[in-house]
Amino acid sequence: MKRSRNAKILATLGPASTTTEMIESLFKAGADAFRLNFSHGTHAEQQQRYDIIRQLEKIHARPIGVLADLQGPKLRVADFTEGKINLQKGQSFRLDLDETLGDDRRVNLPHPEVFAALQTGTELLLDDGRMRLRVEAHGPDFAETTVLTGGDLSNHKGVNVPNVVLPLSALTEKDRKDLAFALEMGVDWVALSFVQRPEDVKEIKRLAGDRVRIMSKLEKPSAIEHLAEIIELSDGIMVARGDLGVECPPETVPILQKRIIRTAREAGKPVVVATQMLDSMIHAPAPTRAEASDVATAIYDGADAVMLSAETAAGDYPLEAVTIMDRIIDRVESDEQYGVIRDASRPSPTGTTRDAISAAARQVAHTLLVGAIVTFTSSGSTTLRAARERPNVPILCLTTDVTVARQMALVWGSHGVVAPDVRSFGEMVAVAVRVAQEQGFAQWKEQIVITAGVPFGTPGTTNILRVAVVEEP
Repeated sequence: MKRSRNAKILATLGPASTTTEMIESLFKAGADAFRLNFSHGTHAEQQQRYDIIRQLEKIHARPIGVLADLQGPKLRVADFTEGKINLQKGQSFRLDLDETLGDDRRVNLPHPEVFAALQTGTELLLDDGRMRLRVEAHGPDFAETTVLTGGDLSNHKGVNVPNVVLPLSALTEKDRKDLAFALEMGVDWVALSFVQRPEDVKEIKRLAGDRVRIMSKLEKPSAIEHLAEIIELSDGIMVARGDLGVECPPETVPILQKRIIRTAREAGKPVVVATQMLDSMIHAPAPTRAEASDVATAIYDGADAVMLSAETAAGDYPLEAVTIMDRIIDRVESDEQYGVIRDASRPSPTGTTRDAISAAARQVAHTLLVGAIVTFTSSGSTTLRAARERPNVPILCLTTDVTVARQMALVWGSHGVVAPDVRSFGEMVAVAVRVAQEQGFAQWKEQIVITAGVPFGTPGTTNILRVAVVEEP
């Protein structure tokens, strides 16, 4: 199943998309990879969805990526006696460690790490920023605040502490259990939520090893201060605009989105733009014009993938959401201005052999009007460097490792195929030509560009460029 576009779609599965029929429909409509959100659902439910994906993979003979998204240390208030209260502007309100049910004067905030990091004057955001409190006094187990913006506050609503690095790990005990389960299940990517510092990425890398690729979700302004180092340590980046938009002024979020995409592109790391992309389609069969423009902007910016959250997980129109997103991407990539922006934003090669070969492959493909760039890769690095160049032809990723082929499902322009191992130039050319023809990337007498590394099977050694002609089988 060959896609006609380069940017990918990551669709979240949930109650609205649990059956085999719906998941297959989403895949056929354009979903290249699926997200399992571990903030919701049981391990048994996630296993069921994963098994369905792998069954569909066999039926359609195309590697499908699966990303497990860990919940992270989401800060929430506890319960109220009446279930909710109304906060009035100017009133005093206390947050503390007392487990007694809350009322309109106080509530339990079961996170001592928050109190340890507070300062007088710190602002707290409640319920995705709908309410604001200012800290007037604080101690190791309490914070006395003044309500700056009031509203209704109910059980378990979230708390954000902008511009403060909290002394807590990005991995809770729940996350560690979920990570172990996701690794055992065999997911291809794990998304780490609420990354604050490079040490957060190092921690999950120590736990996961090389069994999975790590995608760091950038939701905290503190992460932006360490952007280059976090990207270097990560295998991929997600611009998680939900919490990022809560803790940052709204007008800065588009700027940060462009900065993150640009920095990830320069590093050759795939970047996903996420959150509220087609939010109105949770309950409407068509998006707003602003939402369509938002998706288009992410594609013009050079994102590898765009993500659907509640639209496909819990919405009324999951299939329509994927369909319209597919149409938007396809339309943008066919726009002449898209090509101009893509070429103008291409990062310079880093001075390495692999970048020189990848840049040359893109130029040869453009000059000769070839059908595809074929990359032989054992780790995915050759394909990633090819994608960094944003060529004007598809990238056919050939690998002996099905996990690598699945991981490349989130990489711009990449079409993964599990191919036999090659040990010589002759084998390499023969396999590349055959697969390119079988997969519909090149026809008889058309040319393809091949990149690989010698010794074959050695990760990170892209040092060969070859042009081949597709002959009759």
